Amino acid sequence: MNSPYGFLLPLLICYSLVFFSANTIEAETKSRKLRELISKNSISSVVVFGDSTVDPGNNDYIGTAFKSNFPPYGEDFFGHIPTGRFSDGRLVTDYLAEYVGLKETIPPYLDPTLSVEELVTGVSFASAGSGFDPLTAKLSGVIPMQQQLNYFREYKARIEKAIGEKKAKELINKAAFLISCGTNDYVVNYFNDPIMQINYTVSAYQKFLLDNAHQLLKGLIDEGARNIGLVGLPPMGCLPVVITLNSISAFHRNCIEKYSSAARSYNEGLQEMLASARRSDINLVYGDIYNPINDMIQNPSKYGFEDINTGCCGTGLIEGSFLCNQESPVCPDPSKFIFWDAVHPTQAAYYNLFKSLRSLVDSFMRG
Repeated sequence: MNSPYGFLLPLLICYSLVFFSANTIEAETKSRKLRELISKNSISSVVVFGDSTVDPGNNDYIGTAFKSNFPPYGEDFFGHIPTGRFSDGRLVTDYLAEYVGLKETIPPYLDPTLSVEELVTGVSFASAGSGFDPLTAKLSGVIPMQQQLNYFREYKARIEKAIGEKKAKELINKAAFLISCGTNDYVVNYFNDPIMQINYTVSAYQKFLLDNAHQLLKGLIDEGARNIGLVGLPPMGCLPVVITLNSISAFHRNCIEKYSSAARSYNEGLQEMLASARRSDINLVYGDIYNPINDMIQNPSKYGFEDINTGCCGTGLIEGSFLCNQESPVCPDPSKFIFWDAVHPTQAAYYNLFKSLRSLVDSFMRG
């Protein structure tokens, strides 16, 4: 006996074929758009490694106290959302990604909701509190640089699966890689550890850090990176928290020279390391942030700043991460401050840094 519902079978088959075809066409369209994006842009992606200066929220997804995914962080970000960026708004890397026409912000790699398009156009592996010295990351329970490199290898495999091995290789070859790291090694680790200072002179520790930076650089080149920018250190002695912890008087807030001197020496060594590592097929660029930040401090009115040695959050003397929280008073206009908390710059300062680093990205775009 024929079933009264027999007529439904052809309809179900037809619907399934249409549904399958629509999904296939949509997937192929997305894949084609991604391939076109990679082909037409001189910079296909922005890929970031380092510390809190370039961490857009990876620490949100790991078991560390060093987070900033709560107010007042992010008060000047899109939608006033605290994303895990250690500032009131965007970071230099966000501005760089927008400058090259990719997107307005760089997301954290550990965000499980990232789309293929977000992955392809750039992510950050950076972790606030990290450093070139593995001990630095261990002290804060954050992601060490070697693990950031391992995450990049994982990222590569995901990209290859999404767009194919050939296009993934092209993507990596045309990507702009940025590394911003080293401040925590001195401020959190070396200058806070008397035993470390017995075992290492400042110059010996500098060499140790630069050797580790070189290993990271080599690892990225081995993985296909061809455009790599390494950012130097800022005038560390001018960080509000460093001034607070190293000043005899609370009323005389001057930069601490031994920290800034270490930064200048490190920056010279970094430039020498990059010069020795250069190859004809690799574009290695040094990013100077010491002089731009120092100029903001020495000539604040030129940039619209009024406060140069305290942070906007709390007292501005020592707060950072969980010490800068919803209970903390906040200055009425962060754009008048160089520092958001006692460690990290404001969005306004980061924007000025971005402008000073545009030539770095321009060199990548020229090839």
